[in-house]
Amino acid sequence: MFDSLKEKLGRFEEEVEDEADTAEAADAADQPAEPDPEATDADTDTDTTEGDDDSLTERAKLFASGKSKITEEELEEPLEQLEFALLQGDVEMRVASEIIEGLREELVGQARAQVKSGEVVVREAIGNALLDVIDVGGIDFDEEIAAREKPVTIIFTGVNGVGKTTTIAKLGRYLEERGYSVVLANGDTYRAGANEQLQKHADNLDLKLISHEQGGDPAAVIYDAVEYAEANEVDIVLGDTAGRLHTSNDLMSQLEKIDRVVGPDLTLFADEAVAGQDATKRAEQFDDAAEIDGVVLTKADADSQGGAAISIAEVTGKPILFLGTGQGYDDIEQFDPEVIVDRLTE
Repeated sequence: MFDSLKEKLGRFEEEVEDEADTAEAADAADQPAEPDPEATDADTDTDTTEGDDDSLTERAKLFASGKSKITEEELEEPLEQLEFALLQGDVEMRVASEIIEGLREELVGQARAQVKSGEVVVREAIGNALLDVIDVGGIDFDEEIAAREKPVTIIFTGVNGVGKTTTIAKLGRYLEERGYSVVLANGDTYRAGANEQLQKHADNLDLKLISHEQGGDPAAVIYDAVEYAEANEVDIVLGDTAGRLHTSNDLMSQLEKIDRVVGPDLTLFADEAVAGQDATKRAEQFDDAAEIDGVVLTKADADSQGGAAISIAEVTGKPILFLGTGQGYDDIEQFDPEVIVDRLTE
């Protein structure tokens, strides 16, 4: 997962260390020869530019102490190469720029000797820059579920074909394993075969499914599921909705009606990690149209670039909560920003 992104970050680390090594060698070559102790006073009074003397003296002191500093000029080319690589990897432009600026702030002025000696200065700078854009705070899913009055109603939105329905089934298993009872609700009442698809998952997981006939009112389906949960002391309602684009006015109005009639506790947006900037744009558009509380990225196991995972949280201000990592019901993991950064920089 995210192998290509990890490779790009590793290449940047090597380039910065090489630049520090080259600059250190150049400084060594530029150091003035030891002064002749037999030199006369007249020799030492030779007219030179005071600023140049100060500059040479300062550089000599820094070099001798092993504290010569990385300059912005040395970083320019490696940073440009990394920014280009991030954009190629579908990291959103504003996010790529923030990562680059974060690295510049962290690394300019660092001691070259530390960088070229293999200390973790560059790696830590990369980790800090990534964490700044990935970790936007927000909800802790497990704590949120535990704290809320039951039943907790969670609605899932997103476009067709991204694994939204399978994600609902995975979260059904995830929640049951943590001791919660779950009922599914099929609010995708317009798509042919939607009832059958979710029913198959419900049968596999031994979960109850609430559904209406095709063409029914999605808000009514989810309302009925909440009523069922209240009557039967079920902890969690997981509601599917029709796959839609933010430009589908009728479908977006359904979300507004669900919000008005049911008042879901959480609305989660699902999309494919491999969709890159498209997923980032859709998340932003859905959040504008019907506010989301968090994001689930599917097919993360097939995503070598990591563009969506790096970008979505920063662009929307909403946290990524889960990654889908395979086809099985257990193939879902909580998105922990620090764990992801560790994977990318190890």
